Amino acid sequence: MQTDSPSGPASSLSVAITGSGGSGAVTTGLILLEAAARAGCYGLLTRSAGPQIRGGESAAMLRFGPRPVEATDDRFHILIGLDWRNVERFVDEIPLSEDSLILADPAAGGLPDALLASGARVVELPLKEHAAAVPEGRINMVALGVVGACAGLPLAALESGVRETLSAKGAAVVDSALTALDRGYRAAADLRPPPAAPLPAGERWNISGNEAGGLGALRGGVRFVAAYPITPASEMLEWLAPRLERLGGSLLQAEDELASVNAIIGGSFGGVPSLTATSGPGLSLMMEGLGLAVASETPVVVANVMRGGPSTGIPTKSEQSDLNIALYGLHGDAPHLVLGALSIRDAVFTTEWAVRLAEHLQTVAIVLSDQSLGQSRAVIDPPPPLDLALGRVVAEAPDAGYQRYRITDDGVSPMSLPGTASGMYTGDGLEHNPRGTPSSQATDHLAQLDKRRRKLEAFDYGPHWAEIRGTGALCILTWGSASGAAFEAAERLQRAGRAVRVIALRLLAPLPRAALLEALDASTAIWVVEQNQGAQLFRYLHAEQALPAAARSYARPGPLPLRPGEIVDLLGDV
Repeated sequence: MQTDSPSGPASSLSVAITGSGGSGAVTTGLILLEAAARAGCYGLLTRSAGPQIRGGESAAMLRFGPRPVEATDDRFHILIGLDWRNVERFVDEIPLSEDSLILADPAAGGLPDALLASGARVVELPLKEHAAAVPEGRINMVALGVVGACAGLPLAALESGVRETLSAKGAAVVDSALTALDRGYRAAADLRPPPAAPLPAGERWNISGNEAGGLGALRGGVRFVAAYPITPASEMLEWLAPRLERLGGSLLQAEDELASVNAIIGGSFGGVPSLTATSGPGLSLMMEGLGLAVASETPVVVANVMRGGPSTGIPTKSEQSDLNIALYGLHGDAPHLVLGALSIRDAVFTTEWAVRLAEHLQTVAIVLSDQSLGQSRAVIDPPPPLDLALGRVVAEAPDAGYQRYRITDDGVSPMSLPGTASGMYTGDGLEHNPRGTPSSQATDHLAQLDKRRRKLEAFDYGPHWAEIRGTGALCILTWGSASGAAFEAAERLQRAGRAVRVIALRLLAPLPRAALLEALDASTAIWVVEQNQGAQLFRYLHAEQALPAAARSYARPGPLPLRPGEIVDLLGDV
């Protein structure tokens, strides 16, 4: 999908809010993002926690500006600490410079040396004292006023953000928060920049990556979900549960991942588009079930929100390290779809596309997201619905000779639904003949292997296989959440007079090799950028003979996010 739209703001502001468990750092960030949206800005809110999954210290990191934001910036302009307990855990995630501003309450104790070493300017404000002057006042609401003022956001936008975010807590809580907000806003009068011109206000969404993936699933027709909760995918399930019910569907919380994948295979076999959401450890457990779905040509979708691995790894941090298992985890020759969402906004499109492809091609689709997309929120332009007439090919009135796995020109054979007269067939994991009868004959095995592979490789996926921005002989090839940093790095280089192109792969398997080679044809230098230690995409593309020998790899693991400046520095001497 070719687009010339810019990827990130040439002028934006980045704010970080930290605090210990219960301090409200993340809530403050959520309100600030909502306020930025109401002021006409786009924005991106990422969050971080310590090694625990729930409770403990946390950080909310926000970037907003007049243009869509798809990546975190290289440095933060403002850091405010509700307290400084265990803040050292976030120092690497909140890079500061001499141009940064640290807002600190003297009552919260001394600043850690790691923060002071940045050379950032420190301004002391009595946050705790202001909060104590308000009945039931909270420090984080005072801090919200201070940060909002320093960021140049209108007080009215901040007040609207408070009402929107805290309304469920009751009028007393909202009133107290508004009073504390006002005190903080006035306390930062000397730090407040000149008022900016108002930005044009249009319809925009404030949505997380997990919510966007859930919306894409619903748009694609999913009406049954079975899943076992796991960080960082659980929010998708929480968001889907009530909405599925309103649409006549249902969500089942299964006892484990094995039960989840088998339940969605059953739901799909019964004619209902079905999905499960998980992360790396859960995906590992689902592989045998997914092989059954491939062999029986039963469409299912798995939304896999990646986290740091291996094993339990780092549940609260991001890493693009599940690509190999998504591509190769099924035993035997088991062709299936693997797609990667490129941004929070793109998660809507990619998940909907995955559902429609899985339904039409009667196969497994694994949609890869990760913690940095799934648990982050963004203010985005509403993504349009997918305009593709793709759906399940159903045998409405099969005759007595119905062959469920009939060899067809495109590899897709009509699928009957349970209860259809003359439509009964065996759908299990054994190899079979065209009728579905188990068979170990070589001719049947080869014919069905070819059928399952051909229907994926021969299908015309159109222009959606990748998003391509820019022109030039220097090319950044990437995928998933690394795309935002790559897009912005290319834009910075283009502003400096360098011609740079970015190819962000959305369809990873089957790899659109011919289209990729054509897109790379004019490139004299290619860097494959990804967030894992093993250069999984780079090695995969070489295995598929889809890269020139001179292509180079830039792969590093999480949990720190890829930043645009990191990629600019990488390409500086190319």
